[in-house]
Amino acid sequence: MRELKILYVTTISNTINAFLLPHIKMLVQEGHQVDVACNIVRPISEELIKLGCKVFRTEFQRTPLSESNFVAYKKLKKLIIEEKYNLIHTHTPVASACVRLACRKMKDVKVVYTAHGFHFYKGAPLKNWLIYFFIEKWLSRYTDMIITINKEDYLRAKKLFKAKRIEYIPGIGFDTSRLMVTVDKSKKRKELGIPEDSFIILSIGELNKNKNHQVVIKAIAKLNIPDIYYLVCGNGAMKDYLRKMTKELAIEKKVKLLGYRYDIAEILKCADVFAFPSFREGLSVALMEAMASGLPIVCSNIRGNSDLVEDKLGGFLVEPYNVNGFSNAIEVLYNSKELRKRFGNYNVKSISKYSIENVIKEMKILYSHFIPEIKRANFN
Repeated sequence: MRELKILYVTTISNTINAFLLPHIKMLVQEGHQVDVACNIVRPISEELIKLGCKVFRTEFQRTPLSESNFVAYKKLKKLIIEEKYNLIHTHTPVASACVRLACRKMKDVKVVYTAHGFHFYKGAPLKNWLIYFFIEKWLSRYTDMIITINKEDYLRAKKLFKAKRIEYIPGIGFDTSRLMVTVDKSKKRKELGIPEDSFIILSIGELNKNKNHQVVIKAIAKLNIPDIYYLVCGNGAMKDYLRKMTKELAIEKKVKLLGYRYDIAEILKCADVFAFPSFREGLSVALMEAMASGLPIVCSNIRGNSDLVEDKLGGFLVEPYNVNGFSNAIEVLYNSKELRKRFGNYNVKSISKYSIENVIKEMKILYSHFIPEIKRANFN
């Protein structure tokens, strides 16, 4: 007989595929039944199906007030009742709001919510505080456990929210084995259309306003160093805008928008510096992987990034709008191979506690809090 019947809920399937498979695999190996409910944007990983997980298409939309979310809420509530789940682990804001509303009167259902980064944070727009903060605070009373993955979110939730338990874990984990690749740098750079002896700055992330790639583009243009190239892995709505910017700054040949890539580990091995200038992050796996690959970092001084990167030890923390700050940091690293190596070595050591192996150990402990209580409820 399985210990728990668990439903994992996210707004879209991409979150499951990218971050949560190791967590689900651990639970199945521990003897639990785990199913998944989400809007299927990309096909669910075959690995999940092989684990025996049932997948329920639930048409959540990222836009909070979408009518589809009300339909998804009703469908989810019915699913939880019919399938008799006793633990719901929810991720992402929209799905998590629906889950907690659906379960608020279900005494025998435990709700765990992993906040991958609250929309309210130091420096966030006022509207974020007026909307998201009060919603999250109200919904926290219907949450048995809130799990936070950065220190700022943890301290704020601990002080202001009413969940039964509030915990911190160091991220959702990243798989170091994915980075263990051997790369012929010369061959790979040629494949990417980059001169062999160039200096490569790399960013990974969707081409959107939040990821703020434009500040790095402006910084590189300001430096006007011929052999600096900027690679960006990711797709998004700002692709044409960024291309236009590179042409206006006359650096279009030095900036490569590579789109979605399956060879990230190889590209990381070819880079000299990792740039991560976002305005908002929870705790970025892309940044973790860059650190584990031994790269020095130039990133925005924001929540999440400052959890991972120690200023002047593993890289430089710069305010997101500060073009001069990014430009100066890149120039310092460009001029010092020794500093790049020192920062990179420091990052490899400091990032180890965020590995998937370590995070899974901590998650096992957190789940264990619910097993005796759920068993008692089922027995009664």
